[in-house]
Amino acid sequence: MTSRIPRDSRLRLVRPRPLAAAPTAINQRRARRPAPRPPEGTPAPAELARMARSGLAAAARVARWADAALGPGGDGATADGKATLSDATAERAARALGLTPAQVRADWDTARLAGLVEVHGGTARPGWRLRAWNRDDSAVLRGWVALCDAWSLAHPEPEEYEPAAVAEVVTAMPQVLSFLQLSAGPVPVPQLLDLLEQRVTELRTERCEVDYAPQADGPRPALADPAAADAPLEPLLDWALRALASVGALTYGDGQATLTPLGSWAVWVKLEQICVAAQSPAGNIEQGAEDMLRGCAQLRPNAARAEYRAWLAARPVGSAVTELISAARGEDALLRGLAFEALRVVGAPAEPAVRTVLDEPTLRPYALLWLAEHEGADPEDAHEVLTREEATWLWVDTAAAVADHGEAPLLVRHLESAVQPTVPALLNEVRAVGHPRTVQVLVALAAAHPDPALAKAVRRAAFQVHTGG
Repeated sequence: MTSRIPRDSRLRLVRPRPLAAAPTAINQRRARRPAPRPPEGTPAPAELARMARSGLAAAARVARWADAALGPGGDGATADGKATLSDATAERAARALGLTPAQVRADWDTARLAGLVEVHGGTARPGWRLRAWNRDDSAVLRGWVALCDAWSLAHPEPEEYEPAAVAEVVTAMPQVLSFLQLSAGPVPVPQLLDLLEQRVTELRTERCEVDYAPQADGPRPALADPAAADAPLEPLLDWALRALASVGALTYGDGQATLTPLGSWAVWVKLEQICVAAQSPAGNIEQGAEDMLRGCAQLRPNAARAEYRAWLAARPVGSAVTELISAARGEDALLRGLAFEALRVVGAPAEPAVRTVLDEPTLRPYALLWLAEHEGADPEDAHEVLTREEATWLWVDTAAAVADHGEAPLLVRHLESAVQPTVPALLNEVRAVGHPRTVQVLVALAAAHPDPALAKAVRRAAFQVHTGG
């Protein structure tokens, strides 16, 4: 009697279902929210883009010089692997552009923060925004917003300022900018100082660093950093306003500050993103990373990316990236994949954190794909950076997400994405890769597959993994 177990079963066993057969929930379109209008008096996008191009003209000039002189991906641009322009390259650019090396360095830093130049280790290459600079207004505006978000890096604080106090001011400034945007005109600095002091007090209260009802003669609770409590906020506000003025977000002088049209538009965009997220059924903006990702699991890709952007806009980038990495380390494989999708929305600021997880087997395949796409690889070809073992591990992890949250037919179709050419080869390598969810994935696949012979082979493989055979 011959065995019914296929010896060389090809993986493409199930034809894709037609779109009409897809789940009803997927085919249903969500009601579109009317496109919000910016505040009255906001210039048209084309005019805003013209302003951004004008403000970033010097940075774009240095970026184009680097593209032409060093070549795409040219080495030698940086000296320390930290995006610092080398002395030789700075002097070479200064001679070519008629600038001083200091001006070249400043424009280089601006280009890097705006995404006109991307630095990976000691290698620099032109960013995609530089390629689209003259034809894509949205790319220009995104570049300017990226620079505006990095205002504290574009104009670093003096060394004598307490780091903890600086961090509090950076965290509090979005509320100050929102007040400037709502005021729609010049605001006296003393009024902004009062608002900043209130917000910093709220931040310390949230960290339980001050009493809700302090007693006049009672002991005060210890601060996490006592020096931060004693640091005067007035010079820190002055630094923050000058830094924001240096990137073109506001004008500052004569004891008052006023948002520029670009600055007002950028603040409105951030507030609009927050409002969109706040209106979602899950209230994603107020959730931690795990709950936010769960709330986005059933959304279409574009809608999910909008939620990620809004969630990110409501918190400092550093802490948001840390939360997403922590969520990716959990047991839920679906959240792991979604966390790295959210990190794709973060972009370059997430790169250092992503590189730190390359040594973690659970996250390494996701991190390698993220870095490959970030460095310009086509998403369709990014999988080529994975070893056979890493690709198999990722296949099992994705199958676990499908088994936990998807439909049985989807798990069957997941067979087609395996790198192995046959089912027996896949089963052998799945057993060897040592994924903690291997047994559950194989059992679910056996239960879902319509071919009895193949299902029997998969069940046998699951039993062998379970018993260590």
